[in-house]
Amino acid sequence: MSDLKLLYQDDHLVVVHKPAGLLVHRSWLDKGETRFAMQMTRDLVGRHVFPVHRLDRPTSGLLLFALDPQTANRLSQAFAQHQVSKEYLAVVRGWTPAQHYIDYPLKEELDPIADRFCDPNKPAQAAQTWLQTLAKVELPFAVSPRHPSSRYSLVRLRPHTGRKHQLRRHLAHLSHPIVGDTTHGDGRHNQFFRQQFGSHRLLLLHHCLTFRHPHLGIPIQCRTELDPELQTLWAQLGWF
Repeated sequence: MSDLKLLYQDDHLVVVHKPAGLLVHRSWLDKGETRFAMQMTRDLVGRHVFPVHRLDRPTSGLLLFALDPQTANRLSQAFAQHQVSKEYLAVVRGWTPAQHYIDYPLKEELDPIADRFCDPNKPAQAAQTWLQTLAKVELPFAVSPRHPSSRYSLVRLRPHTGRKHQLRRHLAHLSHPIVGDTTHGDGRHNQFFRQQFGSHRLLLLHHCLTFRHPHLGIPIQCRTELDPELQTLWAQLGWF
């Protein structure tokens, strides 16, 4: 796992690139972990930081922190009111349509321990994701016994809502699961990428974040480069 990288900082907020496999903050569900993005960012900038949004442990890419409680409150409200634009890149199974708007409500995923007091019968919540296909590839490997070759797509994803595991669940709903997703994905294709390309991670990157500065009122757009592992994989698939 590579180190966390500082991409942007001012008097009120900081943006870092979180590597895949790193937790955002300490969790009692992962008691054995000793490295966390929140503590690493604090040590990097020399100030206490406040998380304002989620980024799943297996997902890499942009992570925004506030540097004071007032900024944290304003940014959290901006996320809740869908005033922040997030853009992801993902490798998925199959050939996806050129563009597609996914409007599929999702029931809240409950942890049997952490959410044991939550209502399991809570209605599904609205969830929308916009998808655009950037590249496709067909490989001469019969990963599935029903097909002599295997197809994959590189897609851009823009979630309009922020449900738990929304992108992973929406792509699985389309029968185009994200490669490397061990919860909602296809184990055969995950194993193929491990054996053929040495890829042992979820192929999902949060690569663009756009929002209005909570104090200055100016638009801020942050982008991150592909992880070295993803750069190598893209090249192997012919996606330059």
